Amino acid sequence: MKFISWNIDSINAALTGTSVRAGETREVLKKIAAESPDVIAIQETKLSKNGPTKKHLTVLQELFPDYEVAWRSSVEPARKGYAGTMYLYQNQYAPIVTYPQIGAPEPMDDEGRIITLEFPDFFVTEVYTPNSGNGLKRLDERQVWDDCYRKYLQELDQQKPVIASGDFNVAHEEIDLAHPANNHHSAGFTDEEREHFTKLLNAGFTDSFRHLHPDEKGAYSWWAQRVITSKQNNSGWRIDYWLVSDRLADKITSAGMIDSGERRDHTPIELEIDL
Repeated sequence: MKFISWNIDSINAALTGTSVRAGETREVLKKIAAESPDVIAIQETKLSKNGPTKKHLTVLQELFPDYEVAWRSSVEPARKGYAGTMYLYQNQYAPIVTYPQIGAPEPMDDEGRIITLEFPDFFVTEVYTPNSGNGLKRLDERQVWDDCYRKYLQELDQQKPVIASGDFNVAHEEIDLAHPANNHHSAGFTDEEREHFTKLLNAGFTDSFRHLHPDEKGAYSWWAQRVITSKQNNSGWRIDYWLVSDRLADKITSAGMIDSGERRDHTPIELEIDL
């Protein structure tokens, strides 16, 4: 099976925007569609609590005619039009869709950050992990989130194997970002965030990309949108992941990034696995 995950940074802009960047985003969506993945996970949809509009669904149907849509948006008391996740999955499948609450600090559980698809023999779940924020103002809450999320994945893993993707908002090791020495106190590369990601892997999960490419340098999934030269200079971070239960690791056949051209911010990540 083939899976693709992407932090799209506003699906409304992607589907209805007229900017150059919106056009770049749609080109990436077309590239994803051409791959014919079984499941597409999308983070940071930034939709209203009512989810995709009729116009959004029409454009999605044009791009992905053989797919069903599941979505989750931020709801009060969380901020409106914030975070949010979505799945597109081929209509040959009929997974059970759930929208878990994990006991995270308020209002994180209301920010639409997790959707899970249950297939007969495995779970597919996506996450948009909270960013620790400017000045690390949300780092304490983020660490609680990490503990709650790890417990949730372990609970799934006790039932059947798990395939988990998303924007985890952490570069795990120094090899996972271009300038580690300058970022030890930056959100996404603090000791605390990295330690929690290590705990997650140690709880029974494999980083699919590093499993196949243990020593590859310069492989990133995010480049700062506001820094014009970030992608030209490959000054990036790898903060998006496909994780699998350890017992699935030997079934991974491919894991990597999909080229998003000149578009900065996140690029899609891909997993192929023999299930």
